[in-house]
Amino acid sequence: MQSKPAELILENGIRFTGTAFGYVHDVVGEVVFSTSMTGYQEAITDPSFCGQMVVLTYPLIGNYGINLEDMEADKPALTALIVREKCDYPNNFRTEMDLDGFLRQNRVLGLEGIDTRALTRIIRDAGCMRGIITTDVGTISDRGLSARFDSLDNSDVVKRVSAKEIYTIDGKGKHVAFIDAGVKAGILRSLKERGCKITVFPYDTPASRIIEESPDLVMISNGPGDPEDIPETVETVKQLIGKYPVRGVCMGHLVIGLAMGCKTKKLKFGHHGANQPVKNLETGRVSITSQNHNYILDGLPEELEVSYINVNDGTCEGIKGKTVDIQSVQFHPEACPGPLDTNNIFDDFLA
Repeated sequence: MQSKPAELILENGIRFTGTAFGYVHDVVGEVVFSTSMTGYQEAITDPSFCGQMVVLTYPLIGNYGINLEDMEADKPALTALIVREKCDYPNNFRTEMDLDGFLRQNRVLGLEGIDTRALTRIIRDAGCMRGIITTDVGTISDRGLSARFDSLDNSDVVKRVSAKEIYTIDGKGKHVAFIDAGVKAGILRSLKERGCKITVFPYDTPASRIIEESPDLVMISNGPGDPEDIPETVETVKQLIGKYPVRGVCMGHLVIGLAMGCKTKKLKFGHHGANQPVKNLETGRVSITSQNHNYILDGLPEELEVSYINVNDGTCEGIKGKTVDIQSVQFHPEACPGPLDTNNIFDDFLA
């Protein structure tokens, strides 16, 4: 495939010129960076990146190709992938296709050949911002740019990636009512490995429908965007708290917090990557975690206590209920960055 020049234009006016690959078309999205050194396929297929352009800080991406067994969702949901250099000739015994072909097949734009270190520093200094990638290099007017930036609306990203109907994964263990806000396959797999029967519900399922299933506990998944954009999920969880043990991961953690009266706050550039140190306040143990979020809980009510904190910035990474059976974490326990530092959290959830 012939390379085509393309330009990344940030809303602060800074521009980067590189080469488009994958499915080449113009896009607008929120630009974030991820610091993972491996696991690019898992990142690309993580539904939590829906609506975002993802900058991978590791310089060479695609060297071990794509293996369809390692997908975290049926297809990628991110808006674009930005890399320093893509590998055109992957070499691994599990490789089924290369990165360029995978993005083309899934209609995702790629951009390579820009200084991703400089771009990452800009995001760290200025914060996450909107970006446009276009192949009309240097030809878009200021008015045209403004209209494209204003067209970005990520308020429906959970709706885009949530399950469209209720389905069940059979098991002989505890029955988990699982609210899907954009779940990674690894989380469902972790529950299945523990023998759970899992009934998966779309994000906007009312509490009455979940109660009909008589579950042993309720769990809310990870997912993209701002938790305040899914008030129907918050209301459902609010009605279920006190009736069942309630657990949450990432977006689920934020939804539980909102249901309990917490506030949320957007981080400057978020936590995206597989090297976030988190401290368990009960044991003092620090674990390396995988994370993908822009929002955190802020201002906990008396009924909740902080169970984990981020060692880098002191933000809340987990909560427990004092008077109601609630547990949640902001990070992804199944993602194996440590590699198994936090996998036992699913056992704690089910205990």
